[in-house]
Amino acid sequence: MGLGDKISNAAEDAKGKLKEGTGKVTDNERLEAEGKADQASADVKQAGEKAKDAFKH
Repeated sequence: MGLGDKISNAAEDAKGKLKEGTGKVTDNERLEAEGKADQASADVKQAGEKAKDAFKH
């Protein structure tokens, strides 16, 4: 996994956590759900990158 990909995935995960937290505090279910979706997307991308790395070695 390239450093740029790691940074991008970490940023997307952090953005998702921030959205989820903001949604919980403001009682905004849509924003909370978006945050969870952003985190899930980052996790899937990270898993895909790890799988590619495993095949390279």
